[in-house]
Amino acid sequence: MAGIQSKKKSIVFFHPDLGIGGAERLVIDAAVGLQNRGHKVTIFTSHCDQGHCFDEARNGTLDVRVRGNTIVPPSVLSRFSILCAILRQAHLLIQIKYSGELDQLEPDAFFVDQLSAGLPLLQWLQPRVPILFYCHFPDLLLVQGRQQLLKRIYRILFDSWEGLSMSFADAIAVNSMFTRGVVGRTWPTLVKEKELKVVYPCIDIHPPKEGEKQAQGNGWDLGPVLLSINRYERKKDVALAIKAFAGMDKKQRQGVKLVVAGGYDPRVSENVEYHDEMERLAKSLKLSYSTHGSSAPFQSASARDSEIIFLLNVPNALKQTLLNNAKLLIYTPSNEHFGIVPLEAMLSGVPVLAANTGGPTETVVEGETGWLRDPEEIQEWTRVMDMVLNQMSSEDLALMSRSGVARVRGNFADTAMAERLDDIFKTIENPRRSSTMSSWLVCLLAVIIAMGASLGIPMALITMSGGATAGLIALAIVLVLMLLVGVLRRQQ
Repeated sequence: MAGIQSKKKSIVFFHPDLGIGGAERLVIDAAVGLQNRGHKVTIFTSHCDQGHCFDEARNGTLDVRVRGNTIVPPSVLSRFSILCAILRQAHLLIQIKYSGELDQLEPDAFFVDQLSAGLPLLQWLQPRVPILFYCHFPDLLLVQGRQQLLKRIYRILFDSWEGLSMSFADAIAVNSMFTRGVVGRTWPTLVKEKELKVVYPCIDIHPPKEGEKQAQGNGWDLGPVLLSINRYERKKDVALAIKAFAGMDKKQRQGVKLVVAGGYDPRVSENVEYHDEMERLAKSLKLSYSTHGSSAPFQSASARDSEIIFLLNVPNALKQTLLNNAKLLIYTPSNEHFGIVPLEAMLSGVPVLAANTGGPTETVVEGETGWLRDPEEIQEWTRVMDMVLNQMSSEDLALMSRSGVARVRGNFADTAMAERLDDIFKTIENPRRSSTMSSWLVCLLAVIIAMGASLGIPMALITMSGGATAGLIALAIVLVLMLLVGVLRRQQ
C-alpha cells in the first residue's frame, strides 16, 4: 500500500471525553489503525471512565492518559458545558506542556477532533508539529434550545470561535460527503482556505477472538430480534423504532423482541430523561418492556416476557451477540453525520433499515444491503420490519447478508482509514506557521476571550439583575476581542 513505507511517527490524539459513542469509536479505530501501521500513538483526554469506555481504551491496547480534569468541572449546574469543555482542553494542553510530558513524547503529528477551540493554543505550544483536525459535524448545528434568546447570545462567541479556530489546523478531515457539504455551507471562508478531506469511519473487519466471541453468546433464548443501537439521546429518535414496531399487529411480531441498546451515562441528564421517555412511550403503546444493565439478559424472566428490552450500555462482546441474533438493524437518526453502526451490522450479515438522509445514504445500498426510508413515514418502517420477519425468503435474506459483508470489506475496512490518515499526515509534515509575534498575540487574545467568557457570560445569564450589566459589558468586550483575533488571523 502507498503509505506503508512512510516514516514511523509519534502521533498524539486529543479527544475531550473518551466514553462510548460514534466519535469515540472512530478515535479508537483511527488510533489502533495507525498503531498497527507502526506508529507510536498516545491519546490525551479529560475524561475516561473505565466502566464506560471501549475495550481498547482500558485493556492496554492503547496508551490513554487522562489530564486536565482537576480544575474545571464538565459543567456547572448542568449548564455551560461547552465553556467548561474549552477550559478543560486548555488546562490539559498547558498541563502536559509545562510538565514536560508532551515534549517527552516527541510528537510528529497531532490528531484533534470534536473540539477545535484549543487549536491556536496547541499551535503556539508546538509550532513545528502539524495538526489534523477531524470534524465530525459543526457543533453550532448540534446545539439545542436555540429558540431561547439568552441561549443564542451565549452561543455567539463559541459559534464564531469554532470556525475560526479550525483554520489553525494544517489539514481538516470530515466523516462523509454529507458532512463536507454541511461544513462548506456553514463556513464558506474556511473551505476556501482549506481542502476538506473525506475520511470515512471504518471498522475492524477481522473476526473476534474465540473467547470474546463466546463470552456473551451462551444461553441465547430470546428468539428473533429487531435491533436498535444508539445513545439515549433525543436526536437519535429511538422513538421511531418503537412506534414502527408497535405498528405491526401482534401476529406479525409474535415472538419477536425489539432490543434497544445504547450508550447511557447517568451523569448525562438527557440520557436519563430520554430512557424514561422511551419507557413511557412503550407503556402508552401497550408494549411490555424491561430495562437491564450491561450484563446479558438471556436468562432473565423479565426479558423473556418483554416485547421491548432496553439495554443500558453494551460491551463489545454483547453487541456482537446481539448482531449475531438480529434479523434487522433499525437505524433511526435523521441527518446522521455518518453512522458506524450500520457498518457493524452489515459486516455481521444483518440488513439495515435507516433514514434516507445523511451518512447512511453513503453506506446502505437500497434493496441490496438494506432499505432507506423517510423518518416521517412510520408505516413504511413498519412495512419493512414485517417484510423481513414474515415475507422475505431465507435465500433473499442470505443474499442481502452476503452483499452487506462484501460492501463493508470492500469499502470500509479499518486498514483503509488508517492508510488515508497516514497519507494526510505525510502531506503536512512541514506545516507553514505564522510569525512568533502573531502567534503570541493570537494566543493572548484567545486566553482573554476564555477568561471573559468564563467570568462575564455566566454572570449575565445567571443573575440577570445588577450583575447582568457587568456581564453583558464583559460579553461585548469579548466579542470585540474575537473580531480582533479574526482580523489578525486574516492578515497573517
